[in-house]
Amino acid sequence: MAVTVSQKSRTNGNIAFQCAFHVVWCPKYRRRVLGGPIEPRLKELIREVIEEKRAWLVELEVMPDRVHLLVEVDPQFGVHRLVKAIKGRSSRVLRQEFPHLKSKLPTLWTNSYFVATVGGTPLDVIQRYVENQKNR
Repeated sequence: MAVTVSQKSRTNGNIAFQCAFHVVWCPKYRRRVLGGPIEPRLKELIREVIEEKRAWLVELEVMPDRVHLLVEVDPQFGVHRLVKAIKGRSSRVLRQEFPHLKSKLPTLWTNSYFVATVGGTPLDVIQRYVENQKNR
């Protein structure tokens, strides 16, 4: 999913900002459970949460054992709150809609995740990296 990359700052009324983050997280025990019909549903849920939290999706890729997300977030909201909201809703909904996940895992996601700012790297370079995850 390619989205036009913003190189300009955004505003929330109080501050102007340009805060982009590369976020990666995995299912519990790094199980390869995110394929098949789960992948498009997970992408849909992630997009919904990002829109609701007024963040900006740049790129998203779901691998069988991890999620890569490139997102711009209002620093007053915080990337940690966004990731918590995404992981919380997606775990609840996916485990309801795909009951086999309950038998394979005590919880869908690990508590941890990786996040890096992409301020020093041009955003389009990180966007291409995330886009090409499945080709590696």
